[in-house]
Amino acid sequence: MIATIIGIYTFYILVRLYVSVMQIGYINQIKRRGAVLMGEREYLDAANYAVAKEKLGMVETFVEFGLFLIWIGGLMRWLDEAFAVQSQSVHAIIVVMGMIVINSLVQLPFGWIAKFKIDAQYGFNRSTVAQFVKDTLISSLLTIVIGSLMVWIVSMIITSSTLWWLWTFVFIFAVVIAINMFFPTIRALFFDKVTPLENPELREQIEALMAKTGFVSSGVFISDASKRDARLNAYFGGLGKSKRVVLFDTLIQKLTPSELIAVLGHELGHFAHGDLYKNIAMVGAMLFAMFALFGNLPETLYMELGVAQSPQIIMVLFILLLPVVSFVMMPLMGLVSRHNEYEADRSGAELGGAEHLVNALKKLVSENKSFPLSHPLYRFFHTTHPPVVERLRALGADIYVHTDSGYADPCPKD
Repeated sequence: MIATIIGIYTFYILVRLYVSVMQIGYINQIKRRGAVLMGEREYLDAANYAVAKEKLGMVETFVEFGLFLIWIGGLMRWLDEAFAVQSQSVHAIIVVMGMIVINSLVQLPFGWIAKFKIDAQYGFNRSTVAQFVKDTLISSLLTIVIGSLMVWIVSMIITSSTLWWLWTFVFIFAVVIAINMFFPTIRALFFDKVTPLENPELREQIEALMAKTGFVSSGVFISDASKRDARLNAYFGGLGKSKRVVLFDTLIQKLTPSELIAVLGHELGHFAHGDLYKNIAMVGAMLFAMFALFGNLPETLYMELGVAQSPQIIMVLFILLLPVVSFVMMPLMGLVSRHNEYEADRSGAELGGAEHLVNALKKLVSENKSFPLSHPLYRFFHTTHPPVVERLRALGADIYVHTDSGYADPCPKD
């Protein structure tokens, strides 16, 4: 059984690496055929930025595979035996959170390199070392506190019911919903400083836009995201009465009011179509499938690992194998998400004007150095948004991609 699991995980890693190699090769090939949506210098920068991130991701994938083998090969058993205590719940917290802390420490250098090497090289990082350390400590503390509470509750469920996998799914799914409800508040409380939008004319336009789609918000806010990053972004966060509109200050600085309204019209399109609830439902389906699987793993697996079928081991295995299931589910989730993006673009064009949305998307691509093309395999496994050139063409813009034989469709597969 262990050999089967290692084989499945190895295949998953090889597919990920192959997709990354194809994406890097595609970008290096297509970047020399003429700029798309950007000037030549910007286009090359965007291509090199995408390649640098993908190469770092490949190294991280190798490390992830090594960690998996180490955990399966004995570290999981050692951690379970070395920190055994009287209380089953406390034991579970020590083992599971210990695993999470170890993995986080191993992955920490990648976050540092991404921010202070790659992002800094391409003009995105505005965070200081002190800010990075502060953010890391706060997020780690939140993870330990909230994670420990969740592990304690799951441990109690596992030890008290034969249908533990079903009740654990119900609990975790409830946590997912709660996170979606309170994410804007938590982010504003611990990370970003958000202030009400002071521009009365723009605020009135946004409120009128929300009224058209029935979006009831607790307010329109500006986030001081520029203290960490130069990228442009905005989000509608929360559920129910906790919903709020948060605009990054970088977005306010770079987009005209008309372009901003068109972008928000796109986001409101997601709300009008119930996309957030669809996404939560898909996550729920994935979690249900995972818990159903883990509720029926054979006892021989635990015997081969040399561990008891205890709450903490079940949770550790769940965390170890979650990336595989997520990767398998991603093509379906990505397909639905890309369809939703086209629908939201149509809403943005209706609410804010197609021309303004086209201009906004072009600025977002340029300012965020988002390489506008990708390999078909990469799109299949990773992307939640259609290639921007396809979105622009769907909005009526004339966008072409230069190939060796002339001008052709936006995303050539050669």
